[in-house]
Amino acid sequence: MKAKTAMPVGVEAIRTKGWWLAHRFQVLRRLSQAGFLMLFLLGPWFGIWWVVGTLAGSRTFGLLPLTDPLVLTQSVVAGHWPELTAFTGAAIVLAVYALVGGRVYCSWVCPINPVTDAAYWLHNRLGLQKGWQPKRQTRLWALGAVLAVSTLTGTIAWEMVNPITILHRGLIFGLGFAWALVALVFVFDLLVSRRGWCGHLCPVGAFYGLIGQKSLLRVSATRRNTCDDCMDCFAICPENQVISPALRGREGETPLILSPDCTNCGRCIDVCSVDVFAFTHRFDHRVDDTKDPRPTEAARKAV
Repeated sequence: MKAKTAMPVGVEAIRTKGWWLAHRFQVLRRLSQAGFLMLFLLGPWFGIWWVVGTLAGSRTFGLLPLTDPLVLTQSVVAGHWPELTAFTGAAIVLAVYALVGGRVYCSWVCPINPVTDAAYWLHNRLGLQKGWQPKRQTRLWALGAVLAVSTLTGTIAWEMVNPITILHRGLIFGLGFAWALVALVFVFDLLVSRRGWCGHLCPVGAFYGLIGQKSLLRVSATRRNTCDDCMDCFAICPENQVISPALRGREGETPLILSPDCTNCGRCIDVCSVDVFAFTHRFDHRVDDTKDPRPTEAARKAV
């Protein structure tokens, strides 16, 4: 095992780039998640009604309608035809996430993501085994089950148990049962299945992954020739199966991470001390052949 591989994840990036550049996307994601949540809470908490509604459906400044496409789909298959504004709102959301990557919702908007990230951090701190790991396609089956139940029951079935919706309602009306459900997701990821909820089971993530299959925004291993095999990107990525095709690709193969499972969280960019990864667009297939001008670890020790 290389010395860098044995080091804690991100330590070399902090040493090389500084704390901010080694955490910038993590910090920006937390600010984004908190910001979106606060937009919905400004009205109930402070009487500032810039946004009325929830992540399932809202209206901004009394003009802009936004609708969760999964909620709309459940409503349609349940036999409840929404108003035209709901379709307009869903079309806007679909267009945005089709452009920036569907699972950007999971890493930059969803308020449950900090809960599962906290469970992952504690899981590693306690040195626990990764536990039961269902196939990632399970979330697609869960999505199919949600639509089937909505069709059979004539209800928007998932919203009755959706941790995102229940957490939102709990913050507005009081966290009673909401605490129990959020705690259940946390305990599941901590003790039963490492990264199990978002990575394997959540039908919302499955839905947005389908939306973002051809999205424009992508992470690319543009400077994969500088990779020093520290494995930090694999350790930090919530969907680390997406990295190998881009990072380990043969000459002539694209360095782009094209899997719809990628959440565009940017953590691989943060923790890479040699700046292999960067955000770009899906048509940028360039590979930077320039070697890293910074001294290697062996060279630094020699000095």
